[in-house]
Amino acid sequence: MNTQNRKSTPKRAVQNPKYPVPPRSRNGQRIGYTTGSNAAAAAKAATIALLTGGFPETVTITLPIGETATMTPVERELTTADRGPQVTNNAPLSTVSGQPSAVSEAYCCMVKDAGDDPDVTHGALICALVRSSPTPGITLEGGEGVGRVTLPGLGLEVGGPAINPVPRQQIRNNVADAVREVKPDEPDFLGKHGLEVIISVPDGAELAQKTLNSRLGILGGISILGTTGKVFPYSTAAWRASVIQAVEVAAKNSVEKVVLATGNRSEGFAMRIFPELPEVAFVELSVFTGDALKTCIAHGVQAVVFVGMMGKMVKTAQGHMTTHVAGNQVDFGFLAQVCRETGAPDELIQAVAAANTGRHFLELCQQWEFYAPVQRIVDLALNSCEKFIRDNGGTMELEVILVDFDGTVLARAKGGQVHESGTPSLNAVPLVQRLSADPAHSYDDESVMGAQRSRGAKEQG
Repeated sequence: MNTQNRKSTPKRAVQNPKYPVPPRSRNGQRIGYTTGSNAAAAAKAATIALLTGGFPETVTITLPIGETATMTPVERELTTADRGPQVTNNAPLSTVSGQPSAVSEAYCCMVKDAGDDPDVTHGALICALVRSSPTPGITLEGGEGVGRVTLPGLGLEVGGPAINPVPRQQIRNNVADAVREVKPDEPDFLGKHGLEVIISVPDGAELAQKTLNSRLGILGGISILGTTGKVFPYSTAAWRASVIQAVEVAAKNSVEKVVLATGNRSEGFAMRIFPELPEVAFVELSVFTGDALKTCIAHGVQAVVFVGMMGKMVKTAQGHMTTHVAGNQVDFGFLAQVCRETGAPDELIQAVAAANTGRHFLELCQQWEFYAPVQRIVDLALNSCEKFIRDNGGTMELEVILVDFDGTVLARAKGGQVHESGTPSLNAVPLVQRLSADPAHSYDDESVMGAQRSRGAKEQG
């Protein structure tokens, strides 16, 4: 990874200007836009300016969910070989002779409006520098205020910028759109020419102190995030109510089973696993596992499937029925104990005890080709959910399915069956001794989770 780009990002005369953003309402539902969308908008506007010599007054971008959004640049600067950096309005820069100057760099910022979500990046500048590159295509880097990845387990290259995969693609797509808009007669422009895009956040290092980034090994700035392109207001009461309502709708429509998925991607993967079920049978429960199960009990649902990825699966295995990142963090001592109980090699146990995320735990098991702890986590998640159902006076068929980030089914457990150790199998059913209860995962108070780890604000988007 070329880190020289980050060091050579020009310092700007105006570092952190304050631009007004609409005030947030604690109980409001105004939608905002992610750091990824703002970075994509800044990059698109800067690309247009680089290729035309002038900034657009507004820029319309595509979002990962297929919608569009129009944003207005708040900082604009062009650099030319003959005149150097120039703060510019919408008009193209010109030389004394009246002919357009050759623009060597274009720099643009957007001010992030997170809507009514209590996001730490609300009001921050999200910026992009675009310049020519000798390498054809689009090269993406992180500059000032964008964190660098120092630990594995995030799905990003160690040493690279903390720009998540969906925003990376969103930025690239919108830069390519800008090229097509400006040069419609050169369809192979990016096949012959290169553009380097450097994303920066002037206040990023300071903002990162209010997030979980340092605990995750992301240092020096914030992450560029967002899976939909939008920021939806975080209202616990409204969010919880929507989950309960979705379960009620499924129950009232007499579906064969209700499928509870921990997130948008998990829900999409669950639909692929159960294509025979109607859409109304699928509920995105987010962090409200317990509330969703209670609603299933109250409405007499006979069969439930819980589908999730490793992070929330681990928290459920620990017995937490509310799994928000800021309140219940992954306990790596618990995971190391699971590894011991399943006969894992000492090296794997030690590596898991020092792991970074739930995903890192999974990657370590895959690296050692030892999958028994993965299956055991799913078994324990099933046990936790069954106990919660019994404690709340319910009975129902229950299945738990762990999916990877590409939708691959890694492990599953059904009806209280604990599976043989070994490679996860879709049809593995032999019984083995259950992991006995121990203090490492017996928490009466969910607030105990993470007591010895730093507590951070909700991840920004």
